[in-house]
Amino acid sequence: MSVLDGRDSAARVSEITVLRQPVVHPDRAVYGYAIRVVVLDGTGTPFPEHQVEHLIEAEYAKLDFAVLAGDRAILLRATNRLLTGDLATPASSHGVVLELSPLLAQRADARLLVDAARQRGARIALADYSGSSSQDELLPQVDLVKIDVARGPDRVSELVSRAHAAGATVIGERADNRERIRLGQQAGVDLLQGPMFQRHPETTGRDFSAGELQCLELMQLLSAESIDQAAVVRVVSSDPELAIRVLHLVNSSVYALRREVDSVHQAVVLVGPQQLSALAMASLIDSRPTTVGALWATLTRALTCRSLTGEDAAYTVGLLSAVASQLGVATSDLVSRTGVSNDVARALNEQTGPYGPTLAAVLAHEENDVDGVRATGLEPYDVAHAYLAAVPEALATATSLAVGSRS
Repeated sequence: MSVLDGRDSAARVSEITVLRQPVVHPDRAVYGYAIRVVVLDGTGTPFPEHQVEHLIEAEYAKLDFAVLAGDRAILLRATNRLLTGDLATPASSHGVVLELSPLLAQRADARLLVDAARQRGARIALADYSGSSSQDELLPQVDLVKIDVARGPDRVSELVSRAHAAGATVIGERADNRERIRLGQQAGVDLLQGPMFQRHPETTGRDFSAGELQCLELMQLLSAESIDQAAVVRVVSSDPELAIRVLHLVNSSVYALRREVDSVHQAVVLVGPQQLSALAMASLIDSRPTTVGALWATLTRALTCRSLTGEDAAYTVGLLSAVASQLGVATSDLVSRTGVSNDVARALNEQTGPYGPTLAAVLAHEENDVDGVRATGLEPYDVAHAYLAAVPEALATATSLAVGSRS
């Protein structure tokens, strides 16, 4: 994507990427979604945000925040015009948190502007909190404080204590691996921002339950090039809970059928392979309406992998990679249990083969790692665009699965 910066003809923008990450409670329940626009120059270096605020604002105007956040809050990097009120804060029925960069916090009128923004209904967060004097002056007025947990344990603990003393809720940023998550929790952060599923999760080495094995067998059947419909019906029928979920789903308002379906065989036909795969995955991670965030993230990953490759097998790669992380099991165990193809196995175990680089790129995107995406050979803009495009369908499916799984 090539854009010419209209305010500085010498500055050429090569790429505008929208990043979206969940902000979660310690139990991984979603508090909100942080949205950030990154503008890159021709060398792949991000422009300082204050130099490209007009481009960031133009990108905000294109986004459907209701779709991006569902029933959770939006955390949005503020621009000068958003802070002053010269640009209306995007509408969100579940609230908007304006994140103030350290540069915005240095404004001489920052305290007055923060008060005015709060009166307009916005909550305020201090982004990239480092304990500077300008940030500390605003601490009593803000709702949240974002601290990079990669700063080191002593410094993080000190900053968390200062924020808590002022009554602010603390978000630990860059919580993208188990060491940083553990560090943030030990320091006392209240929320964590990072990918829903870690790239290298800690595995437990546990055995699969009978119900989990049934779901894995179903996913194996559905990932075959030629699906054995009779075998799919047999597996679904042999697991009472799974059969009930399929029937609940097909009889939910999502399908709006004129008459109720009582036959498992008919329900399997109506639901179709992709929805059945998603339902099996939802059963594996114990789907409930309160866990829509995990389902949403899983399906977004799977749909993005398929969109980037055009292959249904890549959808399976995305699903299984998220399931492995959610369950805390090694991908090699899932591969052996599901009997997936060699190409799918290579993607999951080594991130090689026809689908491996795509999975690696999507994982890097979920970590806001633009360089990591580019290292796979894919363009960050393409991955970000595919990811955002997958969000609405993933939300619709996750919601239907959660509702359809109620007993």
